[in-house]
Parts: sequence; structure tokens; C-alpha cells
Amino acid sequence: MTTQVTATANARRGSSFLRIAIALQTLTIFLQAVSAGLLLSSSYGETLHSVGARVMYGASMLYVLAAVLAWKPGGGSPRPVWHASGFLVLASAQVVLGIAHVPSVHLPLGVLMFGLSVWVLARR
Repeated sequence: MTTQVTATANARRGSSFLRIAIALQTLTIFLQAVSAGLLLSSSYGETLHSVGARVMYGASMLYVLAAVLAWKPGGGSPRPVWHASGFLVLASAQVVLGIAHVPSVHLPLGVLMFGLSVWVLARR
């Protein structure tokens, strides 16, 4: 009986951490859009966008960690792990495209990532 209560509490904690990680990822992607606008209009925009890219990538890695922690100990569905891994792949593509200065793909991919992240957050 106590192991069932403990498992339920761990699953709730894992689910809460997962929601926080998704929210953080969504926020960092949104802030990247803001810093992209600053990139076009201010001298410090490039630095802000570059730092934001690292933070957004870290948030994507945190999302993967949260998904694994919510899945493994709690015995939940592995689907969030696949979603989180997909976001990490998209974030990796964003970094590569940004460094290569390919805005024709970088910008639409950023919009897609934001939309998908909001969608996943709304479903949680």
C-alpha cells in the first residue's frame, strides 16, 4: 500500500517537473523570437540572441531529462520522451541553421517550434 502511494507521489512530481520543463522551453523559444527582433534593431541583439540560443538549447535538454524522469520511475507512457527528443533534434537544427546564417529555414523552424511547444504545453 505504501509503495503504491509513493509511486503515485513520484509520478505527480515527475509530471509537474515535466510541465515546468515544457513551460520553460516554450518561454525560451518565445524570448528567442523577441531577441531576433532586437537582432534587427539594436547593437546588442546579436549577443542576446546568441545567449538565448544556448539557454533555449539547455531548456530542450532539460525537457528530455524531465520526460525520462516522468516516464521511467513512474511507469508512464514513453511518448513524452519521443516528443522531447524531437524538440532536441529541432533545437539542434536551429543552432546549426543559425550559425550557418540560413534565415529562410531558421525563422520558419523557430515559428514551428514555438507552435509545437505551446501545443504540447496546452495538452499537459
